[in-house]
Amino acid sequence: MSILIAVTDSEEGQAALDAGVFEARTFREPMIVLNLGLRDLDLSAIPDSIPLQKIDRRGKDDQDPVDLVLHTIETDPEISRVVIGVRRRSPVGKALIGSISQRVLLASPIPVLAVKAT
Repeated sequence: MSILIAVTDSEEGQAALDAGVFEARTFREPMIVLNLGLRDLDLSAIPDSIPLQKIDRRGKDDQDPVDLVLHTIETDPEISRVVIGVRRRSPVGKALIGSISQRVLLASPIPVLAVKAT
């Protein structure tokens, strides 16, 4: 089994990465880091003892981030859960504008661990 961590260019993305590392250490599972941002992701703080695979988006014209998360889950049956970062949003914001995290929570066929940045 492995843990898929969806990382965005934000505080919430860093919170997801930190929580994913904790999960991987605790359950001794490999990590798949899905870089949903368009910047290079610094993974140097992740211990060498955790097996790691990194998947990068190719640019703005690449797949929709949610579709990329779901496609990764579909193509790798070893993924046991997804870790995502979430932020507080108002009820109006939730109703009018969908978010990547909300769409992943609703569409994922496997458990999702949603973490907030502190």
